[in-house]
Amino acid sequence: MINPFKKTFTPKEHEIFVFLTNIKLFSELNYKQLAQFIPHMHVRNYEKNEVVFFRNDPSHALYLLKAGEVSINIDVNDSFESLNKLSGRNSLGESCLLKNSKRLFNAIVTSETAEFYVIPQGNIFSIFDDNVKIKAKMLESLAEIYNDYNASLFKAYRSSMGFFNLKQVYKKG
Repeated sequence: MINPFKKTFTPKEHEIFVFLTNIKLFSELNYKQLAQFIPHMHVRNYEKNEVVFFRNDPSHALYLLKAGEVSINIDVNDSFESLNKLSGRNSLGESCLLKNSKRLFNAIVTSETAEFYVIPQGNIFSIFDDNVKIKAKMLESLAEIYNDYNASLFKAYRSSMGFFNLKQVYKKG
């Protein structure tokens, strides 16, 4: 039996939902929850070598890479060390889910163009204030992402035979 009061979504909304569910931060949300983000998703296009953000910039927005390629790197002395290259259906700047956070790395477009959905941090926090289930699911996904980063860090440390001082990672202050 069809429920005449059930919310229906447009084909464009379904397309966005499929895109979002392929991104770890949004993968546990249902369509009704995902719909909360659509009004706040702004399309932004970048050109090759354009900076999306720099390390230590305030984390004021979440970037969802729809198309293109982005280099994730850190500045070491006077050069950049590449950490990863991301292509479509990835998120950048997950730290914006945390208050008063800063970017941990640089993000620079390496393809001819790149297209992002950008969601401002203030809009994300408003959604979190209105829906604690969305907040819990997304912060759990963020914790899983950070846990995977830690696992990769420890694996790299072990394979480098302790080339760097891991104790520095855990010092407070």
